[in-house]
Amino acid sequence: MPRRFAAQVHQTTSRLLEAKHIRRAPAWYHVVLEHPPVPLPPRAPPNRAQFDVRPNSAPKDAPRRMGAPNVRPLPVYYLEDEIRRQFFKDHPFEAFRPRSLHEKGLIDDEHPIRGEAWTRLRQRGRHPSAEDCVLFALNLHVAHGQPLSDAYELAVTQFRALRSEAHIASATARLEAQAYGARFTEPTAVEKSFQREEDNMRSWDLQTELDSGALAARKRWKMIIERKQDAEFSRGEAYVALWKKGELPDYLPASATPHIQGRPMLDQAVAETEPQDAPPVF
Repeated sequence: MPRRFAAQVHQTTSRLLEAKHIRRAPAWYHVVLEHPPVPLPPRAPPNRAQFDVRPNSAPKDAPRRMGAPNVRPLPVYYLEDEIRRQFFKDHPFEAFRPRSLHEKGLIDDEHPIRGEAWTRLRQRGRHPSAEDCVLFALNLHVAHGQPLSDAYELAVTQFRALRSEAHIASATARLEAQAYGARFTEPTAVEKSFQREEDNMRSWDLQTELDSGALAARKRWKMIIERKQDAEFSRGEAYVALWKKGELPDYLPASATPHIQGRPMLDQAVAETEPQDAPPVF
C-alpha cells in the first residue's frame, strides 16, 4: 500500500467507499468531513491571472533562476488600490466622514449603470461616496480608454462639484429651518454663556435708552404760569390802591379769592384805578 499523508486519509477513504472496497464508513469519517484538516502548502505557486499582476512584473515565458522554488504568495495588485490611495491622499478628511455600515449574508448586486453607459458620476446619485469616485475613475480608464491621470482628474472634479452642491443645499435648508424656529441640537455650555452675555448687553442698551429718554424729558421741562386772559399788568398801581384803602394783599390762588359780581377783588380794584379808554400796557 502506498504511503499516504495524514491530511489525505479522508479523501482516500471516500474513494474506497465509492469503489465499495469498504462496506461501512469509519466512526471518524463524518467528523473529519465536517472539519477537514489544514491542506499542505503547495510545492510551487499556481499560475497567476493577468488581471491582478503588476504591469512591471516578469512575463510568464521569462527564464527562471535555478534553485529552490519560491513558495511565498505574490502580492495582489489592483489598479483601483492606487486610485484609492491617491484619492485619500488628496482628500484625507473623507476617511473621517461617517458612513452607514451593515452586515448582510449576501453581497450587493453591482449597479446597473456601468461600463460605457457610465459617463457621469451623477448617474449613480447626487451624494457620491469616495468609493463611487474611485470606481468612476477606473471605469473611465478601462471602459472609455482615457489615460489614468485624465480619468482621475475628471472623476475628482465631478465629485467635488456634487459635494459642493450638497453642502450648499444642506446649509441653506438649515438656515431656513432655524429662521422658522427649529432647534437641531441643545446648545453647549459655552454657547449658553455667550447667549447670557448677549442678553446682558441688550439690557444695558435698553437702560441707556431709558436714561437718555428721561434726561430729554427733564430738559424739555418748563414752568407753566396760569394767567387770566383779561388780566393786565398795572405796574403795581392795583397793589397801591389796595394799600391806600387799607386792604391787606391776599396771596391765595384766584380760585380761593372772593368774587364781586363774578370777578375777583383784584380785578375790581384794577378796573376802578385805570381809565376806561386807556390802551393796554404790557
